[in-house]
Amino acid sequence: MPQSSKELLQRRQKNIPQGPFNITSAFIKEAKGAVMVDMEGKKFIDFAGGIGVNNVGHSHPKVVQAIKDQADSFIHTCFHVAMYDSYVDLAEKLNDLMPGNFDAMTMFANSGAEAVENSIKICRYATKRSGVICFENAFHGRTQLAMSLTSKVKPYKLNFGPFVPEIYRMPYAYCYRCPFNLKYPSCDTACADYLEDFFIANVAPENTAAVIAEPIQGEGGFVTPPPEYFPRLQKICQKYEIPLIIDEVQAGAGRTGKFFAIEHWGIEPDIITMAKSFAGGMPLSAVTGKAELMDTPHVGGLGGTYSGNPLSCKAALAVLEILFEDGLLQTAEALGKTLLEKFNSLQKNHEIIGDVRGKGPMLGLELVKDRVTKEPAVDEAKKLVQLCYDKGLIILSCGNYGNVIRTLMPLVITAEELDKGLSILEESFYELEKQ
Repeated sequence: MPQSSKELLQRRQKNIPQGPFNITSAFIKEAKGAVMVDMEGKKFIDFAGGIGVNNVGHSHPKVVQAIKDQADSFIHTCFHVAMYDSYVDLAEKLNDLMPGNFDAMTMFANSGAEAVENSIKICRYATKRSGVICFENAFHGRTQLAMSLTSKVKPYKLNFGPFVPEIYRMPYAYCYRCPFNLKYPSCDTACADYLEDFFIANVAPENTAAVIAEPIQGEGGFVTPPPEYFPRLQKICQKYEIPLIIDEVQAGAGRTGKFFAIEHWGIEPDIITMAKSFAGGMPLSAVTGKAELMDTPHVGGLGGTYSGNPLSCKAALAVLEILFEDGLLQTAEALGKTLLEKFNSLQKNHEIIGDVRGKGPMLGLELVKDRVTKEPAVDEAKKLVQLCYDKGLIILSCGNYGNVIRTLMPLVITAEELDKGLSILEESFYELEKQ
């Protein structure tokens, strides 16, 4: 007999530790496109996308068919034991998509954290250096090295130390809350040039194996650097022959209207990491980079039993077809314009919205109690998420204070679903103001 969400929640609380958190109390029975249905039949418009995993939508027919076809042939051999063509096919496609006029190589893993860890391993091996520079507000995963790179302490790092050594953290290009108390554009992007000063008191460039950054910080609050930031940052990295790793785990696979978000800044990273929407919901991550870096570690130095699972590789190939051949990237670009226009309108009507930022349909609304003091509206953001949930819209908050509302809806969302979701969001803002 099918059980209710309430009954399942009781079983969850009894059998599963509290550590794996739950944003909602919903148990989902079915999900298609941009709509999820719980055990009681209540429909939810999904603006969360499995935390940025469902860019092509829940259970996209082409992804489902690709998985079924592969499962009929075989599910697992371990690429290290017996190889298969989908691993090679997918690597070739990602190498071709990598920005830059150079030979590229790709390896696969299972999660974003694994991709990040492998990218650091590769850079440390290739440079014979140990230091890694990351950024405030960054999120790179929950494994020990990835967690060490992650900025926010609670809940991600609290009581999980000691952390991996030789990690150095510098301020990011957070224009709305500039760490240097400057204003863009008169600041002349001082946050990027600061890397030169950072070398003096924190870690020498001769000891730096890599600089790793998200093009748009995900969990950190959808913080989006200005156009000059990454070109300047990369120029400094190139001066000292330091590989620049761009973490596209959340921002990639079409989330911003381009396959790689870093394309908006026009640079050519040394390595890109990706996961989440890249495989349409299947566990898969990738590290793609310059062949001269990627091919440095010795035979057997990289890999994992499930890495590049054939089901996941086939799913990812289907995702690439949907994005490039079915025109979903163009759909994403149009969606981004619609959302930006709506959110700018919301900002004019609601003082609580202090900042609207992002690229394409990857947008964040930072909520503040006062636009002058910019005091984070933490409780209000929580209430807004709950109000929307009660009305049938699932949204997510993020940021150091949890006061940023982010949009990660599937790019296949229909006009009707989008209108309804945005109407719920607007209604909830008005209700929030009355409380």
